[in-house]
Amino acid sequence: MSALHIFLSVFGVIFVAELPDKTALAALVLATRHKPWPVFLGTALALTVQSLVAVLAGGLLSLLPARPVHIGAGLLFLVSAVFMWRRKAEEPDDAHAKTLAVAPTFGRALATSFGVVFIAEWGDLTQLGTAALAARYHEPVLVFSAATLALWAVAGLAVFVGNRAGKFLDAALTKRIASAVFAVLGTALLVGVV
Repeated sequence: MSALHIFLSVFGVIFVAELPDKTALAALVLATRHKPWPVFLGTALALTVQSLVAVLAGGLLSLLPARPVHIGAGLLFLVSAVFMWRRKAEEPDDAHAKTLAVAPTFGRALATSFGVVFIAEWGDLTQLGTAALAARYHEPVLVFSAATLALWAVAGLAVFVGNRAGKFLDAALTKRIASAVFAVLGTALLVGVV
């Protein structure tokens, strides 16, 4: 099998598997609340690290118990949902000036995005898939490159859509929607649906 064939196969499988995934949805939601670049960079960095872990672990990663990982990720999403829901909304008067004063810094938005995606990706289908593909093809650099680029492509799409949606939605409504999405994801992880 040629290197190009392996690359395209891995890219296609991981891209399609990541599209409906919770980490893509998390990036989309984060992009409605923060500037796009730190969200994309934090998400991309987390996905890169997770791809590296998957490739290095190869087939061994699939032996980790997925259920405790999903429970931990579910609890993280639920806690995030509660904090997001309870966070006070900005007053309408001079909201722009207040937003600039309390807007998260680039580093804080990047760190938040990295943390949420990094934890959510543990034991994920695409991480396990990357490990399996690395074990199958015995081409770690090629599998890492293809999987990482596929994950970045989906993250880029999610951040773009989330950023555009965030500009058209009221900030309070966006916060409520994001909180509800995180609560649904957390619950789904806890009950084993995702």
